[in-house]
Amino acid sequence: MKLVAEILDASDLMPKDGQGSASPFVEVDFDGQRMRTATRERDLNPVWNERLEFNVTDPDALQSQTIVVDVYNDRRSGAPGHHKNFLGRVKISGSSVPRAADAAPQRFPLDKRGLFSHIRGEIALNLYIDEGSAAVPKPPPAAPVPPAAAPEELEQKAEKKKKKDKEKAMEFSDLPPPAAEAKAAAEVHKQTSSKGKPHVEHKKPEQARVEQIFSMHAHPPAQPPPIVVAPHPASLHQLQRKEAEFGLVETSPPLGGVVGYYNRRDKTASTYDLVEQLEFLYVSVVKAKDLPAMDVSGSCDPYVEVKLGNYKGTTKHHEKTLNPVWNQVFAFSKERLQASVLEITVKDKDLVKDDFVGKVVFDLCEIPVRVPPDSPLAPQWYRLEDKKGESKVKGEIMLAVWRGTQADEAYPEAWHSDAVSVPPGAIHHTKSKVYFSPKLCYVRVCVIEAQDLVPGGEKGRMPDAWVKVQLGQQLRRTRPSPSQMRTVNPLWNEELLFVAADPFEEHLVISVDDRIGGNKEETIGRLILPLSMVPRRNDNKMVDAKWYNLEKPSVATPEGTNGEKKKEVKFASRIHLRVCLDGGYHVLDESTYYSSDLRPTARQLWKQSIGVLEVGILGARNLLPLKTKNGRGSIDAYCVAKYGQKWVRTRTLIDSLCPSWNEQYTWEVYDPCTVITICVFDNSQLGDAKDAKDQRIGKVRIRLSTLETDRVYTHYYPLLVLHPSGLKKTGELHLAVRFTCSSFINMMHMYSQPLLPKMHYVNPISVMHLDLLRHHAIQIVAARLGRAEPPLRKEAVDFMLDIDQHMFSLRRSKANFYRIMSLFHGVFAVGKWFNDIRNWTNPVTTVLVHVLFLILVCYPELILPTVFLYLFLIGLWNYRFRPRKPPHMDTKLSQAERAHPDELDEEFDTFPTSRPPDIVRMRYDRLRNVAGRVQTVVGDLATQGERLQGILSWRDPRATTIFVVLCLCMAVFLYVTPFQVVAVLAGLYFLRHPRFRSKLPSVPVNFFRRLPAQTDRLL
Repeated sequence: MKLVAEILDASDLMPKDGQGSASPFVEVDFDGQRMRTATRERDLNPVWNERLEFNVTDPDALQSQTIVVDVYNDRRSGAPGHHKNFLGRVKISGSSVPRAADAAPQRFPLDKRGLFSHIRGEIALNLYIDEGSAAVPKPPPAAPVPPAAAPEELEQKAEKKKKKDKEKAMEFSDLPPPAAEAKAAAEVHKQTSSKGKPHVEHKKPEQARVEQIFSMHAHPPAQPPPIVVAPHPASLHQLQRKEAEFGLVETSPPLGGVVGYYNRRDKTASTYDLVEQLEFLYVSVVKAKDLPAMDVSGSCDPYVEVKLGNYKGTTKHHEKTLNPVWNQVFAFSKERLQASVLEITVKDKDLVKDDFVGKVVFDLCEIPVRVPPDSPLAPQWYRLEDKKGESKVKGEIMLAVWRGTQADEAYPEAWHSDAVSVPPGAIHHTKSKVYFSPKLCYVRVCVIEAQDLVPGGEKGRMPDAWVKVQLGQQLRRTRPSPSQMRTVNPLWNEELLFVAADPFEEHLVISVDDRIGGNKEETIGRLILPLSMVPRRNDNKMVDAKWYNLEKPSVATPEGTNGEKKKEVKFASRIHLRVCLDGGYHVLDESTYYSSDLRPTARQLWKQSIGVLEVGILGARNLLPLKTKNGRGSIDAYCVAKYGQKWVRTRTLIDSLCPSWNEQYTWEVYDPCTVITICVFDNSQLGDAKDAKDQRIGKVRIRLSTLETDRVYTHYYPLLVLHPSGLKKTGELHLAVRFTCSSFINMMHMYSQPLLPKMHYVNPISVMHLDLLRHHAIQIVAARLGRAEPPLRKEAVDFMLDIDQHMFSLRRSKANFYRIMSLFHGVFAVGKWFNDIRNWTNPVTTVLVHVLFLILVCYPELILPTVFLYLFLIGLWNYRFRPRKPPHMDTKLSQAERAHPDELDEEFDTFPTSRPPDIVRMRYDRLRNVAGRVQTVVGDLATQGERLQGILSWRDPRATTIFVVLCLCMAVFLYVTPFQVVAVLAGLYFLRHPRFRSKLPSVPVNFFRRLPAQTDRLL
């Protein structure tokens, strides 16, 4: 196996020879092998077209290796060590190198080597893996011939060898055959062989080792790896292959209008510049008139058949009319055009055989092209012809035929040729749509008191009353009035919160219940309050409370219905309420950690948008089949994307494991610290099965604050789904993402603003109530979107909004624990470094720390400037190693690869559990074990805190006496001694050489550990 690097050309290089030009050459370094191209004299836009080949010694390690491409200026001055100037560098991960069949030239911007480098320009490369030209390994040294083995041993060895070869073949079965790659590589080699052989620079083993060490130190990891305890150990190369399999793959698709690495567009491109332009043949069948009578009754049941090659689409048939109206659009993909003639036939629906009425024929070469934003093509009347097309028949049909792209307005509603196998009743489930979440708001009900309640039961009995408030499926109740304060005028003063969706379809039902005895309850009175009559507020100002009459449950009607005034009642029980719609809150239907919208409900409180997010959903590849059609695996995939209140759904592509949607959508951005969620589902509504759920394929989240503005990100994102059987990669989603900022100042100002609206901090809602309200909000959103046409199904909404996030998961608990450990990794590293300073591990470093300490003590005003300067330099240094790809799902961070099957089974268990008692008992014991360890850690922390409190509590009088006397002595000593002298003495004592320190604990530590705690008082 070989790695082939084709160096094509470069453009706009930086002049380095002092005369406005440069003599560039390219040097490629991979796995200790270094090769270079020829030098192009005095050319800032050189063309090489040279092929460099590198041996791949370990294919499994290729995923973790890096190909470094350096561009230099050849000075030819003869100065030792300074024969070349640096012009730029490109680093390419081995995991992103395709095979020869998928290879395509790509342009890369040249990066800087250092902070003060002046670099510009781009380089065109074509990298791929050539398996057809594998390197021939050197024969191993001759070994002594072993004695002859028995026939049984030879059979066993042969069986083992066959088994290993079979496993190796299975391991690489997904690779394409190398025949085509070898042929293509031979042609490229034949073209480039005449241009000179590349210069190969061989390294000595010592030199390669030194360069490898320096390269390791020059590129430290961006963050320390977390401590991972693997229950099932795996080999290193398997882990590296998994990381590459679950990582992003950068691509360079031919997007419409995007020319370079950044957002440089072609002036003639349409607004669909983040997707590949797809061409369609559109046929709009509007209506017909004056059709001939085909039945005995003098009428006709007409429909239209649109035929192009083997693809045929039909309109709905109308009964007994000679002037039908259809208004249907048909779209035929350019890839599926199988004929040069388009036939549009009008037929009469019949029980036995449909009768021919007339037809219209179009030559595809004569069909015009329409490019948005041109106005829609005006339909025209066409006379119908007979079957042979020789003469006209009675009747006319209004048609519009044109060539267009997916940017056409007719694209979403059109019948597509790839959906020919879908039943007519399910065709609407395949169309692309845009949805909007309902406008949610909180309803605050403050139940103050009631008057003149009339309880049932015994005469003179005081009611045991409480208030029950219901809004749709949401039910809340107040606490019962205290037994010692039972009266016909009870007082509650409790606030209840609900979630409502505008337009309001449900009423607020308030009832006062009384417990008569035992479990028997009786409703004293009821109030039905329409939400349209409830006042709104956008701040923390109190609304006026009102008295409402309570009616009997059997005659209760909504307040103010039909504009009729209720009859005045001389005597009735009343309830005192303060009800309002809170528009100053943001109703959470997503987790705040990856929310896509943080604006308040009231539109008056919205701020100006800061930019635009554009997402091109290009396609997917290598999707796993989730069902079978005609005895083979199949999938009907569609995408759903959500950002803010806008949901988009792509078209369902029928029976395709590598669907290509190429649909582009746009959102307004109000906060950069938000997340867009994109999911892929398998459409299960196209068959005969009723109430079948759409199956989830995978999810992708992209945080906008991690994207550079005006840059187009094109990557394959892995689609990962966690099943009870383990983690599965179900395919890869191809996206093009661009975040455009319209106001840089407003965007930077957003980083100083609170994350949530003002009301969340002025009048906060408890976390427990927020979780309950979020659950109700998700149910409302799913119910509203499920009533659309086509419906966005509940299982898709639940998966997008992570409705089951609050459920316990031992895997998530481990992941959060390791996240905390990785945070403290830096603290532990600093502590270890400081301990090495104290132990004089490196005397030079220790002396320098002593000098720095003395300088800071003598000049304390330099402490804060030094700290901030150090942080500035660290941030500047880490800028070189900033992430170049958007974030994606991290399987290692999620502990998904090493999760035990029983842990996953527990995570996917229902609530309440549906598992047998033995499994539940085992899981309960495991949870008790984990909780016991947590309990011990919490107890130790409490013990240390209680010892601090016990210093001055006189619980141990001798210890407190010692501490008080010591405090008095220290106060006198510090009063007469300058602070700088104390700091120098304390620092030098703390940093003293190990030979002057004892291995026993110090006196303050011994004193602290002897202080009393509350542990001995626990039962």
